[in-house]
Amino acid sequence: MRYRLTFIAGVALGYVLGTRAGRERYEQLKKSARQFAQNPAVRNTCETAAQSGREFAGKAYHAVGEKVGDKVPASVTDRVRSFRGRGTGNGVGDDWGTTNT
Repeated sequence: MRYRLTFIAGVALGYVLGTRAGRERYEQLKKSARQFAQNPAVRNTCETAAQSGREFAGKAYHAVGEKVGDKVPASVTDRVRSFRGRGTGNGVGDDWGTTNT
């Protein structure tokens, strides 16, 4: 019984000390990540990458749309939002990401 009680006390002490050290390390990592994310060079690079991705996605959409044309079956066209208004502009004002209620 004495060994069991000693073991349980050791586990409890280790847990408390480990969680305290873990929390301090977590806070330190969180602070470093926040400083990194707020760096202007990092923010500019992220925005540039996002803009390049949007441009590439737009070009890919138009390239695939030209190749596929009207070969998509009506059953698929009814289910895919981007095919519904085909030919009604260049995608400006689309309902991407909105729910259809």
